[in-house]
Amino acid sequence: MSQIMVGIRELKAQLSYYVQQVKEGATLVITEHGKPVGQIIPIKPSIETRVQELAQAGLVAWSGRKLGLLTPPAQAPTYQTVAELLLEDRE
Repeated sequence: MSQIMVGIRELKAQLSYYVQQVKEGATLVITEHGKPVGQIIPIKPSIETRVQELAQAGLVAWSGRKLGLLTPPAQAPTYQTVAELLLEDRE
């Protein structure tokens, strides 16, 4: 993501342009007399919107049904180090 520094006067004069930049993912840092005073950041899309975009791009398959909450597994997974996996593979 890009970050754009913009003075208040310039922001007021070209607001539509800068809003479009934020829509495209840029973060605006608003300055006054060269010092940062605020920030405008893009809103993250909902998970449903993101999944729908991925489905439209052909990267995932989605039925369109509402997504449920993710629940943790009943038992915590066990993790092995790379060294443990190598030793296991050698046996």
